[in-house]
Amino acid sequence: MNVMDMFSLQGKVAVVTGGAERIGRQCALALAQAGARTYVSSRSEDKLAGIEESYRREGVEVRALQLDLEDERSIRAFHERIVAENGGRVDVLVNNAGARLMADWDDEENFVRGVNIFGVGLYRITRLFGRNMMERKSGSIINIGSIHGMIGTDASLYEGLGQDRYMPYAPDYYFVKGGMVNFTRIAASYYGPYNVRCNCVSPGGLRSDRNDGEFARRYAQRTFLGRMAGPDDFMGTIVYLASDASRYVTGVNIPVDGGYTAK
Repeated sequence: MNVMDMFSLQGKVAVVTGGAERIGRQCALALAQAGARTYVSSRSEDKLAGIEESYRREGVEVRALQLDLEDERSIRAFHERIVAENGGRVDVLVNNAGARLMADWDDEENFVRGVNIFGVGLYRITRLFGRNMMERKSGSIINIGSIHGMIGTDASLYEGLGQDRYMPYAPDYYFVKGGMVNFTRIAASYYGPYNVRCNCVSPGGLRSDRNDGEFARRYAQRTFLGRMAGPDDFMGTIVYLASDASRYVTGVNIPVDGGYTAK
């Protein structure tokens, strides 16, 4: 096989939870450009048509469906619809949906909610799509973690910038992303005998209007490459893990962070 053909996702079916913006958008664009029939999700039904149109403007067709990871019935309906539309076939699942819900260290209510949505919800959706992959004896599950699942926060990055804006001490995100790394390993062990792989990508900070300026300057100094991530820096890693190019890779966590966690 030609090595470039190994990266093709032509004829495959891919699902990205989230996918309307930021890292999820990079994941969906990459999968669709590589040839996969790609689905993304949004909690808001009102946004679905707009999400699909935004991808058309990028030159790809991506289907957007409603999904609320807090609601088990919604997860089941999302899964059943995709499976029904594709004859039981799902080749790639990207568990991307996630957010920081806590306002501060003492926001216990949202800690519990965040763990339920992005921890329990992750398990439920992985189990459903994983079962289809087991039956076909083929598939790739990609969990989108974070460097904050690997390290603690560096408060010096936020000093003088308004801590409440960046929430460096809101532990729900760190808890869920840290758990995701080891969930990846146990899932890889469980699904391995069925030729289903599970890996984790832990992105570093993505530059945006929200974190431009002084924060971006400080963050860049913490990396080997001297910058935050850009609008397409995660795409290649996603295609690699989704495709046959990584068919002997499972159970790993790949930091895509410009060297932040290695410095």
